[in-house]
Amino acid sequence: MTKPAAPSASDTDAAPHIPVLIRPLIKAASPVSGRWLDGTFGAGGYTRQLLDAGADHVIGVDRDPSVFAMAAEWAGDYGTRLSLVEAQFSQMDEHAEGLDGVVLDLGVSSMQLDQAERGFSFMRDGPLDMRMGAEGPTAADLVNTAEESTLADILYHYGEERASRRIARAIIAARPLTRTLELAEVISGCLPRPKPGQSHPATRSFQAIRIAVNDEFGELLLGLEAAERALAPGGILAVVTFHSLEDRVAKRFFQARGGRAPGGSRYAPAIEQHAPQFEIITRKAIAPDEDELEQNPRARSARLRMGRRTDAPAGQSDRKSLGLPGPKSWYKE
Repeated sequence: MTKPAAPSASDTDAAPHIPVLIRPLIKAASPVSGRWLDGTFGAGGYTRQLLDAGADHVIGVDRDPSVFAMAAEWAGDYGTRLSLVEAQFSQMDEHAEGLDGVVLDLGVSSMQLDQAERGFSFMRDGPLDMRMGAEGPTAADLVNTAEESTLADILYHYGEERASRRIARAIIAARPLTRTLELAEVISGCLPRPKPGQSHPATRSFQAIRIAVNDEFGELLLGLEAAERALAPGGILAVVTFHSLEDRVAKRFFQARGGRAPGGSRYAPAIEQHAPQFEIITRKAIAPDEDELEQNPRARSARLRMGRRTDAPAGQSDRKSLGLPGPKSWYKE
């Protein structure tokens, strides 16, 4: 799914980006203080709000180097209270430890969609790229080299696209594909014309290909574990998701690490219990309230989950139990 709009480099400090669900996040973490890490820096919305709310220092991490150039106009206002690091958030514990808070705002932003040259949008013609960073295979590499079965699995597991096999066959037949609108046209030709109010036919497939290109679920899994290692006892982990697959992983992570994972079958061996690594703050995911939706209808799908780190040793999650889409072999141990 798409995160709400972010400002361009020409926007003024008088109208900073207001991140989704920041009010309940700040309220639950109050009083905000100490050292925080914003693992998905983007337009800097969460970072600025945390600093303004009282955080002593925020480390802004992002795999996209272009976001730091956009922040140059305002970053200096915070002096040494702000540090910027180009990295994936799964590497956060290599850059910080003993943190008082970590926030992860998942998915692709409108800022990235609006840049046609990034290749994320099925509404804007651009090179078929979709990389959130500057390295690694592009979407064109994936759609032009993957086997039909692999493409179909990606579309089905990451996009929940029921016509995945039909679309994969059409992509194979149309290769090579190098432009976003070329791919969108191929996908649209496999599906019924949308009724008024329905999403674009290519929405699910573009989401799936983007997730695969950026290994977003592998990154999410490793990022949650890295946050667990980087947080000090009492530190807050806040995760904002924008579609049900992401929220399912975040929910099950907190359940498992908070000692609330479902019990095993009475016919199966007993599951070894460990001291919980998190105290769950949000028993149910927090959704935007009416005031926030009135200001930003695109935030409707957002969900916030939060936990407070205990002093139990960090561990590794059971990949299968977290509900990661696709086969276990897709994810690093």
